[in-house]
Amino acid sequence: MSSQRTLPSLLEGPVAAHLRRLALPMVWGILATMSFNVVDTYFVAQLGDGPLAAMSFTFPVVMVINALAIGLGAGTSSAVARAYGAGDMLEVKRLVSNATLLAFVIAVAVSALGLLTIEPLFRLLGAQERLLPLIAEYMVPWYLGAVFAVVPMVALSALRAIGNSAITGRILMAVALFNLILDPLLIFGLYGFPRLELQGAALATVIARGLSFAIALHVLVRREQILGMPSRHWPELKASWRALLAVGLPAIATNVIIPMSGGVVVALVASHGADAVAGLGVALRIEPVALIVFYALSSVVGPFMGQNAGANRHDRLIETVSVLARFSIFFGIGLALVLWLVGGKVASLFSDSPQVLAVAVAYLSLVPISYAGYGFVMSANAAFNGLGHPLPGTFISFLRVLGLYLPLAWIGNYYWGIQGLFVATVISNLAIGTMAWWWLRRYLGTREAQLQNALAK
Repeated sequence: MSSQRTLPSLLEGPVAAHLRRLALPMVWGILATMSFNVVDTYFVAQLGDGPLAAMSFTFPVVMVINALAIGLGAGTSSAVARAYGAGDMLEVKRLVSNATLLAFVIAVAVSALGLLTIEPLFRLLGAQERLLPLIAEYMVPWYLGAVFAVVPMVALSALRAIGNSAITGRILMAVALFNLILDPLLIFGLYGFPRLELQGAALATVIARGLSFAIALHVLVRREQILGMPSRHWPELKASWRALLAVGLPAIATNVIIPMSGGVVVALVASHGADAVAGLGVALRIEPVALIVFYALSSVVGPFMGQNAGANRHDRLIETVSVLARFSIFFGIGLALVLWLVGGKVASLFSDSPQVLAVAVAYLSLVPISYAGYGFVMSANAAFNGLGHPLPGTFISFLRVLGLYLPLAWIGNYYWGIQGLFVATVISNLAIGTMAWWWLRRYLGTREAQLQNALAK
């Protein structure tokens, strides 16, 4: 197939060079994806407090659905990468085709359920009656276009699984640019377009993601030739879906737990006043941009590990762990130094309140010390997913959040205030990062020993 001819093999050559080549396009792609909410919020804020508040209520729901899409993408990436590494192109095509169907079915179910539960769901989330019509304006088109949020995530994950992250990054950047252009046109009714206000923001997102849907499927069908008709026989279809969901379901759980814990932390910080919450908000706007290289790296570690696992290249799997650990330590230390030096200046771009800046600077001076651990946890989770063994990664994430971070955050906040809460973050990240490194090394060592014993027999 064309993908075999045109893409560099991930089974040969320097590990670090491959990871760098795969991750660099994703830096720009993820940065573009992050811009979606920022751009939408900027334009909707100009409509007034009501529309902005209404859209703010939609964020948790949208994040949960995005977590669902990311989990399905992780399952697809893992299964496809292992089949691709093993050289089984028929299985690659079968998995991609069946994964696309599964994503479509789940998206339709989410759309139907969402449309039927808009009012009761958002009442449960605390939305006032006056905001419900505005929320419906946004969520009705968003739910109707849910297929464009879920299916492209699976399609782009399939492309990364075969080592083609460059086209993924370009698609994500194109979609973000298209959304930036459409937002003011549809929200404010510029240049002859209808003024749709909040509904326009949702439609811009749906149309832009529809573009990614069309491009991604075109690349899979025409260029890479790994997307065809799904399996017609239920046993074959069920086998593919089981392989996808074996990784996908734990990945969904991992992605859901993090935003849920964020709500608890905000509640703890709120005990120190509105300025403290605002300061944390400023820091949490800066942090994702600082961590974007770690996000990009974790997005390609799974496919890399999956392909090499499929080819039984255990030497390269163990080398990858060493590369990831070294990078996490050195890059994490570099980030901490940069934010310690310029964090206050960057935070001042968002607020000029001394109280707000004091909290933001406290966060950016302490928490980045632990970015090395947090960065490795991201990569370790992706590695376990790529190996088709997701439960350790899920356990590590739940242990980090529920077993260590939230209890330490409560204790630290109770006895030492907001500084204690930030120290809890540092301790949790470093401790769980070390644990993730040990567990991944141990798992790979055990796997290699089992393979050698099987070959000896």
